[in-house]
Amino acid sequence: MNAFQPSRPPLEPIQKRRVAPRPRRHLRQRSYQVMALETTVKIGVNVVISVAAASALVQLLPYHWLQQDKLREIGTEVKLMEVRVNTLNTKFSRNFDPRENKTIMQQQSYRFDPSQRQVVIINKDGSEVEQLPDR
Repeated sequence: MNAFQPSRPPLEPIQKRRVAPRPRRHLRQRSYQVMALETTVKIGVNVVISVAAASALVQLLPYHWLQQDKLREIGTEVKLMEVRVNTLNTKFSRNFDPRENKTIMQQQSYRFDPSQRQVVIINKDGSEVEQLPDR
């Protein structure tokens, strides 16, 4: 029994390396820097988008004004045409009204209804003023 025995480690505990905890201040500071960078990038992107939108509006405003002028002009023309159409409608309905046949015929020609007599007004100097049918 005199065999060699393995050497036993000393009973003193082995000192483990102390891992120094990371300073939280450093992490917080880095986090603030990342947040500041992210916010700066967001603001920059928003400014670029705003500038693009403003330039698009500046280019579109003259076109919009031109279209509004054209629309007003067309509205005026439509009103004029409505008046003309109404006038033509009344003339059309009058021309095709059977009760107005004789009066229209008399207005458009010098022929009169045979049952009417023609009246001629003469001035003192002998010139004719107008001819009227006697009704």
